[in-house]
Amino acid sequence: MSVLSIGQKALTLEEVREVAVLGRKVELSKVALKKIQRAHSFLKGEISQGKTMYGVNTGFGLMSNVRIPPADIETLQYNLLRSHAVGIGDYIDDKYVRAMLLLRASNLSLGHSGVSVELIQQIIDLLNRGICPLIPEQGSVGASGDLAPLSHLALVLIGEGKARVKGKVMSGAQALRSAGLKPIRLGPKEGLALINGTQFMTAMGALNLLDAEHVCNVADLAGAMTIEALRGTATAFSPEIHDVRPHPGQIETARRMRKILTSGGKSSISKSHEDCGKVQDPYSLRCIPQVHGASRDTLKFTRDVLEREINSVTDNPLVFPQEKKILSGGNFHGQIVSIALDAMTIAMAEIASISEQRIEKLINPAISDLPAFLMKEGGLNSGFMIVQVAAASIVSENKTLSHPASVDSIPTSADKEDHVSMGAWAARKAARVVTNTRRVLAMEFLAAAQGIDLNRPLKSTLIIEKAHQMIRRKAPYMEKDRSLHEDIMYVEKLIETWELEDKVLGNI
Repeated sequence: MSVLSIGQKALTLEEVREVAVLGRKVELSKVALKKIQRAHSFLKGEISQGKTMYGVNTGFGLMSNVRIPPADIETLQYNLLRSHAVGIGDYIDDKYVRAMLLLRASNLSLGHSGVSVELIQQIIDLLNRGICPLIPEQGSVGASGDLAPLSHLALVLIGEGKARVKGKVMSGAQALRSAGLKPIRLGPKEGLALINGTQFMTAMGALNLLDAEHVCNVADLAGAMTIEALRGTATAFSPEIHDVRPHPGQIETARRMRKILTSGGKSSISKSHEDCGKVQDPYSLRCIPQVHGASRDTLKFTRDVLEREINSVTDNPLVFPQEKKILSGGNFHGQIVSIALDAMTIAMAEIASISEQRIEKLINPAISDLPAFLMKEGGLNSGFMIVQVAAASIVSENKTLSHPASVDSIPTSADKEDHVSMGAWAARKAARVVTNTRRVLAMEFLAAAQGIDLNRPLKSTLIIEKAHQMIRRKAPYMEKDRSLHEDIMYVEKLIETWELEDKVLGNI
C-alpha cells in the first residue's frame, strides 16, 4: 500500500483500518504542514503578548481561574499527562491503539490545535515504527474527551508510560530508544491537545463498525443457507414486496437474498418442494430483509457519524489563526459518538437474536421436518441441542449489553463537567456485541450446513454450496456427537477475517 498522507483530504474508515490492522504507513501532507505551522505561530504570538488562555497558562477544569506563571507553563503540560493517566483494567488491543494514534495525529494536523509539527511527527513515528502505548480499557467518561486513555498514549511520546514493541512490553523510554527516537519536549497547550478528544471511542467504534457491516453481509448468507436447509420459500424476498416499503436496508437485504438463493439458477433443494402446501415461513426466515435491513440502516447512521468524527477537531481551546481567535468550547464531548455506537450495538444484537431463532427452527423437528437436533441417531446423540442453548446465552448477554451507555451521566470534576457521554463504555460494549454476533452466526452456519447435508443428495445454490464447502474444510458433517467448540471457533475466524465474505459472496 502507498503511504497515507494525512491533513489534506478527508480520512476514510477504510483507511483507518488499513493503518490500524494492515500496517499502512503514514506521513504529514504539505498542506497539513502549513496549517499546523500557521496555528502554532499564532498561538505562540498570543502567549508572548501575555494573554490568558485556558489550558495554556491556566489550570484545568475547576482550577481554570488559576493563572500559571510563564516559568511553569511547560511543567503544567507534563503534570496534566501524568495526573490524568489513571486508566485501569486490561490493555486494549494494539489495533485500537494504532487507530487512536492515527486519529490523534490526523485530528491535530487539521491546524486548529496550535501544536508543533514535531509533536505530530512523534505520533506518526510511533505508528510507523511499531510502538504501541499500553492503554487500559477503563477510566473514560467521554466528557472532555477520552482523557485517561489518551494520557496513557501521550506519556509514551515523552518517554514515560509503557508500550509494546514487537510483542514485548517495555517502558516508554525503552520503546523510543528501540526505534531511534527521543522523548518529545512539550510546548504550551500540547499536553492538553493530546488528551482532549474522542479518539478512544472513535477508534474502537470505527474498526468495529467495519466489522459490523461485514457481519450484516455474512448474516444474509447464513439466513439463506438456513432457508435452503429448511426447504423454505424465497417468495418473501420478491422485489415487489420491498418496493412498497422502501427502506434502503430492507431493499438491499432482499436483493442480496434473491442473489444468494438463485445463484446458478434454482437449486434442486428448492425444486424439491415447489408443490408443497407450505404458504409462509416463520418470521426469522420470512422477515430477514425487515430485520437485517433495519440493522443495515442503523449502521449507515453510525458510519455517517464516525466519518464526520474522524475528520473533526475535538480538542480545546481551538485556534483560528485566520480569524485571529482562540476559542474555548466543547468539541471533545462524545455524545454523538456514544449514541451512534449504542445504535450499532442494538443493530448487532438484533442480527444475533434472529440468527439464534433460525438455529432453533433448524433443530426443532416440528418445524424443520429434519431429524431432531439435526442428528439421525437421536437419543444416543444430542447433536446440536446445546449449540442453540449456547447461542441463546449469548443473545441474552447482548440484551444486557444493549442498554444504552449514552443515556447515563455522572457529574465529574467537582461538577464542572456535569454531563458526560459514557462514549468509551458505548464503544467497548459495541465491540463485545459485534464479537458475540459473529459467534452466534458461526453456530448458525454449522447448523445450517448440517441441515444441507441432511438434504443430500439434493444440492443448494452455487453460493451456498461454496460456503458449505468452506465450512466443511475443517468442520466435517457430524454423524455422531463430538465437541463442536473447535468447529465454532473455526467458522467464527472465517467471519472475523472476512474470508467467508470475500471468497464466497464477493461483490454480490
